[in-house]
Amino acid sequence: MELERPSMSFRAPPRDGDLPVWTELTHQQCSNCPLSAATHPRCPVAVNLVNVVEAFADVFSYEESDVEVVTDARKYSARVRNTHAVGSLIGIYMVTSGCPIMDKMRPMILTHLPFATTEESIYRSISMYLMAQYFRYKKGGVPDWDLKDFTEFFDEVTLVNRSFVRRLTTFVERDASLNAVVLLNCFASATRRMVTHESFQELEQMFGAYFQEPTA
Repeated sequence: MELERPSMSFRAPPRDGDLPVWTELTHQQCSNCPLSAATHPRCPVAVNLVNVVEAFADVFSYEESDVEVVTDARKYSARVRNTHAVGSLIGIYMVTSGCPIMDKMRPMILTHLPFATTEESIYRSISMYLMAQYFRYKKGGVPDWDLKDFTEFFDEVTLVNRSFVRRLTTFVERDASLNAVVLLNCFASATRRMVTHESFQELEQMFGAYFQEPTA
């Protein structure tokens, strides 16, 4: 797949044939979707995911595959369950396709980590959010340094993920793609839960050098 620089938006290849019904915006449309069918007759994420979903429509999530991911900077390889492999791929499409909700996750693409653990994803998402607050501050906005709006942000992401599962259920016969989106939703829920309960003790210990008073 190709992404535009510097926006990191998905560069969709031409597609032959008609788009399936499940790509229509009003088909299991997300309850928090700000788009209108009058201006956006198709869900932008669904349109870009058609080829991926069709490719994995008959793949079971519990089976394993040898996966290799090649980027401009490095190469990743691992033997993982299909859920993790497809989830890593679908995650990129969902945040680069022009969805107004998922677009806020797009900066994470710059440091995308295939097959990331929950801890790695949480660390990257919080870091991304705080950098966004810095840029907001520099532009004269009010930054959310206390992460007060962070949980609301992930609530919105969770709604999109759940709705997309319902959208895919109308087409996918097997479960690799479905469980891949469910896995993404589990990550979103885990991140929200961690922030809600301020469970940063383990992470905080790594930042001890920042708490020391400078010596004269």
